[in-house]
Amino acid sequence: MPQSPWSHSRSAGIADDIDFEIKGQELQFVEIELDPGESAVAEAGALVWKDASVGMTTVFGDGSGQQGGGFMGALLGAGKRLVTGESLFTTVFTHNGSGKARVAFAAPVPGAIVPLKLDQIGGTLICQKDAFLCAAKGVSMGIAFQRRIMTGLFGGEGFIMQKLDGDGWVFVQFGGMVVERELAPGEELHVDTGCVAAFTPSVEFDLISAGGVRSMIFGGEGLFFARLRGPGKVWIQSLPFSRLAGRMMAAASSYGGQNRGEGSVLGGLGDLIGGNR
Repeated sequence: MPQSPWSHSRSAGIADDIDFEIKGQELQFVEIELDPGESAVAEAGALVWKDASVGMTTVFGDGSGQQGGGFMGALLGAGKRLVTGESLFTTVFTHNGSGKARVAFAAPVPGAIVPLKLDQIGGTLICQKDAFLCAAKGVSMGIAFQRRIMTGLFGGEGFIMQKLDGDGWVFVQFGGMVVERELAPGEELHVDTGCVAAFTPSVEFDLISAGGVRSMIFGGEGLFFARLRGPGKVWIQSLPFSRLAGRMMAAASSYGGQNRGEGSVLGGLGDLIGGNR
């Protein structure tokens, strides 16, 4: 596989240490190269293509094999995924032949696929509920609770976020462009609540008011900003899917949509004549 900024060399670890390459710009997919016996775990429906020697098995839970407890352990793992808005099932892709084999997965929305080696960021990543795309087998998916009531209600992510644990590669999907920031101890970053994509557990996540009453009502940024306080790493997305969906719904709505730049003095009849309805 050609070398790229996203590729890496194999090293020993608990999780399967897969090789990969991310392709594309706004509509990306990740191509994973497997050695014999290696596996990748992905969300249901994420597959783009695979080599014939790569077998596909649907499993209950996150497919990490780390829950323990037989059926009850798998049930607990599946329950955690259901709470975070994911499917009860994941799909495990295993190379059953010889030589190299490849399998590719795509993000469902425009944006960026970010590869992260969990053992390089402390072993745990907390991210938005729908961020997980795929990972090396051995990465565990769980839940992270927001303990502050106000943060859970107005923080943009609710009371529950995804928690990814392990030492292997995980691929998370975010909207628009993604910026990684390293926060020093005590350093603060104020972010639109919907643009908080992920952070390490050492980062403190709470809310701060978005200025005075006039700014909160007419500023268009909502009542609160997310306040991220270091130390630790944070990932910020430029286009949350909820914002994109809201703009699409507003543009497509016959009533209540803003329809900016496409209005007519004739009202609805003008829109009909102009082809906007």
